[in-house]
Amino acid sequence: MPQPIRIGIIGAGGIARSAHIPSYQSYGQDVQVIAVSNHNKDKAVECAEEFSIPYAYENEQQMLEEQNLDAVSICTPNKFHASQAIAALQAGCHVLCEKPPAMTVEEAEKMMLEAERAGKILTYGFHFRFQPEVETLKKYIDGHELGEIYAAQTHYNRRRGIPGWGVFTNKELQGGGTLIDNGVHMLDTALYLMGYPKPKTVLGATYQKIGQRQGVGLMGEWDYENFSVEDMARGMITFENGSSLMFESTFAANQEELSSKKVSVIGDEGGADLFPLKIFQEKYDTLVDTTPAYVEKRDANEYLIHDFVECMIHDKQPLSTPSEGVRIQQIIQALYESAKTGEAVNIN
Repeated sequence: MPQPIRIGIIGAGGIARSAHIPSYQSYGQDVQVIAVSNHNKDKAVECAEEFSIPYAYENEQQMLEEQNLDAVSICTPNKFHASQAIAALQAGCHVLCEKPPAMTVEEAEKMMLEAERAGKILTYGFHFRFQPEVETLKKYIDGHELGEIYAAQTHYNRRRGIPGWGVFTNKELQGGGTLIDNGVHMLDTALYLMGYPKPKTVLGATYQKIGQRQGVGLMGEWDYENFSVEDMARGMITFENGSSLMFESTFAANQEELSSKKVSVIGDEGGADLFPLKIFQEKYDTLVDTTPAYVEKRDANEYLIHDFVECMIHDKQPLSTPSEGVRIQQIIQALYESAKTGEAVNIN
């Protein structure tokens, strides 16, 4: 990998400006953000000026053709993830794509196959894996402290937390709502801790009860008249190894807490909760609860992006892999299908 590593940004919205660009630029002189593209050229130019990026484009294909880039970050609506990732891989770039991987399982599979063909890194923006609590719990699990993990439960709920910016409530561009925005982070975290088992069946339900009416907006005022996604998703997933996972996420629900998130895993030798981290075991004829005395504070997005850079430099496998992207896309697609039909969906 020649130095410095040349980065292109596809999409000049909030996640690019708040996480990707600052994190690349904080890595040091070995990384340079060379260009940014956005379908609104003015927005690309504005972003380039804000972060002292040399080139701004309206079209990512032109950027890929004109700039000798080593890698790109894809920070666009979900509808464009697959086509842009494949184009970047074909142009010889490593790819960090924001979550979720794509709109369909077929798209995620095409992305994986193209990464294999190109011999390039393809990874996803599941930054919760880089939270210190998650890293610590993963060490407990890998050290067999909890035994066989056979059950998990997650939630990421907001009382009135519908995003009032971007396209988060636009089904055509995003493919869905709370499941693939906030909920998918807890789903990925649980799957990661469980070893990403192969899904077998998915039973799901989605609701659209609050988003289509005007109300209190704790994350800005949303466009309730054009709200086309679910504001609640719930589901149960069973896996081929016999384990199971219960899932829930909401943009808006009548609950006490304004926002809450949790991942719980249960093994035959111990269990644990996350956010905050607590570990539950039986030792020396006593039931023992363990909580960290100190947990490092860090920017998980920065760690994710710095790890992506390290993987390029040292030819390492990223923490989030294309095959895991396909598996989580299978679960997402099956949950939406189950919610639509009212029947459990079998995954082959």
